[in-house]
Amino acid sequence: MKHLFFRRRTQPKPYDASALTPVIRSSICTGERVAGFRENATGRFREVMLIRDDRDLDTFRSQYGITGDIETVY
Repeated sequence: MKHLFFRRRTQPKPYDASALTPVIRSSICTGERVAGFRENATGRFREVMLIRDDRDLDTFRSQYGITGDIETVY
């Protein structure tokens, strides 16, 4: 039987820090924020998750093992 209210701790998902930079993309008009990774070589943005509040940002950080500040681009 599965426990519906139990959250398993997961290991951070690996990402290539030399090729990808964690970034929060924010809309100037609506204020919508999306967390993802920017490719250093091309500048292309890959969305990972919608950020609605600080808990979502903490979840993004813990999923990928990100420490320190995350750049916000508009």
